[in-house]
Amino acid sequence: IVWAYATTQVSQPRLFDKVRRLFDKVSSKVIEYRDLRSFDPQALSNIVWAFAKAKISEPRLFDKVAEEVIQYRDLRSFEPQTLSNIVWAYATAQVSQPCLFDKVAEEVACRDLRSFD
Repeated sequence: IVWAYATTQVSQPRLFDKVRRLFDKVSSKVIEYRDLRSFDPQALSNIVWAFAKAKISEPRLFDKVAEEVIQYRDLRSFEPQTLSNIVWAYATAQVSQPCLFDKVAEEVACRDLRSFD
């Protein structure tokens, strides 16, 4: 849902307030989870992408997703677009996560780069 709202780039103030509350609820719920193992790679990507696209700063959310990807995920299961969207989101949101970028870079270096076209 947050992906869809971020994509539409809502500009009407009353609707934006409701959308902002939705983003706040999503952020709170994701942060509350003990771990994010129930989220597939695409879901993790969509969450951080949506927050970055909507220009909503939620550092704790970004930290939680980065921690999950760094510590618990085998990036071979991530599609090229998913990896691209994750690093794009962190760069766009200006959230520094060097370990995340290192892990993604290591994975990309092992792949056939044609899969990233």
